[in-house]
Amino acid sequence: MGASSGLPRPVGPVPGTGKEVAALSRGDSRSGRVSLKDIADELGISQTAVSFAINDRPGVSEETKRRVKQAAAKLGWSPVYAAQALGSSRTMTIGFAPSRESTGMQDESFMLHFMAGLHASLSPKGYGLLFRPCTSLREEQSVYRDWSRRKRVDGVVLVDLRDNDPRPDLVTRLGLSAVLAGGPDPTGQVPSLSIDDSRTMGMIMRHLLERGHRRVAYVAGDPSYGYSRARMDYVHAMVDKGTLESAVVEFTDFESERAVRSTLRLMASAEPPTAFIYETEMLASASLRALAKHMVETGEGRYPDDLPAIVSIEDSFVCESAYPSITAVHRDAVAYGAKVANLLLKLLSGEEVSGDRRVLAPKLVERESTAVRP
Repeated sequence: MGASSGLPRPVGPVPGTGKEVAALSRGDSRSGRVSLKDIADELGISQTAVSFAINDRPGVSEETKRRVKQAAAKLGWSPVYAAQALGSSRTMTIGFAPSRESTGMQDESFMLHFMAGLHASLSPKGYGLLFRPCTSLREEQSVYRDWSRRKRVDGVVLVDLRDNDPRPDLVTRLGLSAVLAGGPDPTGQVPSLSIDDSRTMGMIMRHLLERGHRRVAYVAGDPSYGYSRARMDYVHAMVDKGTLESAVVEFTDFESERAVRSTLRLMASAEPPTAFIYETEMLASASLRALAKHMVETGEGRYPDDLPAIVSIEDSFVCESAYPSITAVHRDAVAYGAKVANLLLKLLSGEEVSGDRRVLAPKLVERESTAVRP
């Protein structure tokens, strides 16, 4: 194709494909776009070396990569993603379609921070995050089928592994690259990265036992989630061993109103729990507010002195701003999201990725809600 065609010229390979992509040189009157050749001329090296350095490919030294990236920033170079899409099979997009109740996502600060972490790792590599919240597992699976059919995304992030979860097998059959936040996947089809919260409930229970609590209620989320079942089993085992006098588990499907009803009903029983453990900060804060309102309106107990101990298994500003402030398990959701995204990027680059790894052991942040003994 001659120069009179008006088409841009090829300047370098798309990462991982070896195919050429098009861009306009800095001297082009239509856009003034900086090309890889401009960077090469600036440094006196080949365009191939610049391309390898820009895309973090082997074949050039770390010093060359550093010089190239500095020159690229100085000249104002940026990748042409539209041209990349034309020159390769990649979309430079990662899909995230968690299934939640219609109001669930807006109430979960952990998930929002997790998404920020995903973006923090994906964005520097030129990937966008396609967020498509779903209201059911069936809808989520339908989204994956649609994305695969239309070649809409390069890979997906799965969360909230369930019993007999159909998603690992589905994305494998669809040919979608995927990683699981949580897990591990019992089928071994999808690599996973999970927060090491195997000792979370034990950490909470030790804290409560030290403060004299022997009657405990666990106000959980969804019984189909593996982590909820594991925590429930831990609490029941402590009763079996005689460590706890009694333990009650109530599932709420993450609905605050159900958590409030459970809390008020249990507190009205003959021997109410002296401590409540809530799956999320929203369940905890809604129940705390309901208890305070009940005490003030009925005169049953003194607020806040006669409140039960309260612990949330998720932490956020909600726990800090409540009165009394709520003791909570803190996990760095942004760092977790970034690590999950990095695992998927390795998978997409052809690296060997398998099995399950655990990271980011959580810690208990002690606040006012567990400061007083029963």
